[in-house]
Amino acid sequence: MTALSARPAVRTAATSDFTCALVEGPWQHELVSSGGSRFHVAVAGPETRSAPLVLLLHGYPQFWWAWRAQIPALADAGYRVAAMDVRGAGGSDKPPSGYAVPTRAADVAGVVRSLGRERAVVVGHGTGGTLAWAVAALHPGTTAAVAALASPHPARMRLSGRAALTTAALRELAYLQVPTLPERALAQGDLVERILTLGAAAPLPDDVVELYKKVMRIPFAAHSAAEALRWAVRSTPRMDGRRFGVALRAPLGIPALQVQGGKDGIVRPERADLDAMALAPDLRYELIPGAGHFLPEEAPDEVSQILLSWLSRVSPPPK
Repeated sequence: MTALSARPAVRTAATSDFTCALVEGPWQHELVSSGGSRFHVAVAGPETRSAPLVLLLHGYPQFWWAWRAQIPALADAGYRVAAMDVRGAGGSDKPPSGYAVPTRAADVAGVVRSLGRERAVVVGHGTGGTLAWAVAALHPGTTAAVAALASPHPARMRLSGRAALTTAALRELAYLQVPTLPERALAQGDLVERILTLGAAAPLPDDVVELYKKVMRIPFAAHSAAEALRWAVRSTPRMDGRRFGVALRAPLGIPALQVQGGKDGIVRPERADLDAMALAPDLRYELIPGAGHFLPEEAPDEVSQILLSWLSRVSPPPK
């Protein structure tokens, strides 16, 4: 683990290209290694090994800063917190390939080890929630418990033909399968703002939207974001996608939490749970009626309260 410093690189976490993602606050910025790549994490909380590690994974089209309200709340409660920029986002490396969910799940498992821990509670939002479910399924030895916000279990999503997504979200997902144009719309057009507006129950503040747009303009970030969502669709009939689907269908042997917003414009609230109990027997399901898709920002206090209540049972900090 190293403190963040400037260094030359190609498609990696390089110097001034990503300084806009290094928002200051009650946390520290560090780079950690995993599988030959380097990943940016914002860390806070006790550094003692007795403090449980909670690893936070952002969704599309965001970066680690989406968890800015939860980082201090969890750290103050005695947890070691690490909010990670996933492969291709923010201050993390942006290689030209490797955006399959199993590859990115291995990234997350490697980051846990690079943070000096054998296991962590993995919490993800949106596409980060899909990634969190995958880490729990593919790397059970690394995952003490899993929480997914605005993210139905991906096995149910694959089996249901994405019936949990709204019509507007399916239309945006189809657009992302087009070559080149989505990257331009993310980096130079209004696609970031369009997705944020689509998912939220009420518009996010202008300065928040502008920062997400600015971070998406970091070189190669838009391509990385598009490639991750392309894999989700294109892998379905392929052998790698089928193997992933089989792995997901094994019931989880760890505690799980699913949180959904009642006014989500991307995930249909009435289809969000999709009988996930069969896939996660120890599941707690929570609905926040007035919130949309971007729960950590739209309902920060409620999300922090739910997480702390659940964590106190599944991974309590030392007294």
